[in-house]
Amino acid sequence: MLELKNINKYYNPGTVNQMCLFNDFNFQVQDGEFVSIVGSNGSGKTSMLNIICGSIPVDSGKIYIGGEDITNKKEHIRHKIIGRVYQNPAMGTSPNLTILENMSLADNKGRMYGLSSGINKKRKEDYKEMLRELNLGLEDKLNVKVGALSGGQRQAMALIMSTLTPIEFLILDEHTAALDPKTAEIIMQLTDKIVKEKKLTTMMVTHNLRYAVEYGDRLVMMHKGNVVLDIKGEDKKNVKIDDLLEEFNKISIECGN
Repeated sequence: MLELKNINKYYNPGTVNQMCLFNDFNFQVQDGEFVSIVGSNGSGKTSMLNIICGSIPVDSGKIYIGGEDITNKKEHIRHKIIGRVYQNPAMGTSPNLTILENMSLADNKGRMYGLSSGINKKRKEDYKEMLRELNLGLEDKLNVKVGALSGGQRQAMALIMSTLTPIEFLILDEHTAALDPKTAEIIMQLTDKIVKEKKLTTMMVTHNLRYAVEYGDRLVMMHKGNVVLDIKGEDKKNVKIDDLLEEFNKISIECGN
């Protein structure tokens, strides 16, 4: 289980531009949950993911995973158990390395490197099989540099690479936002398949309300650093896009828009 407990986070502290994003914020994600997270710009969605991953520190409060306090653990330590896919397809892969080299690096995450080759040739066929399931033709391009691939191909690779090693959490930060609609659908179907097969606890921030409704077993809406809607189970199955739009309209009216 993931637990954020009494989290406080300020931006520009001690200045006239000081802003409190999280004030005594509490949030839990149960093992095996797939949580879709929506919200207005500046609501704290991505900041929450950054806090969990260790990309930004908290001013006070605690972060627990499986009961272990990880509040002061470095980002690279947390990433041994957390896989993350970013909005920008370029962030999850190395453009100057080949597909094979990228896959091999991801396969060695958290392990010590010696003077031997970083490429495990015995895993080559396994990589091919993983890529073949994408139906993007990548299995025949193992020696092609990733920088030559399309954004969708790179994002599909990033998703597979983030889950190559055993992880406890998958963090998806608007991972379809930079893709065209057809490619985004492919990536979402792949996401759902991987999450279910590996039984991953998953948090997905998205601006696509249809994806938030169709995917996952829990839906959370955030606004100004608070959770304003949290539904799961049958309520989640029965929620409609219009219901979410109505909530967004309420928020917009409250903000004077």
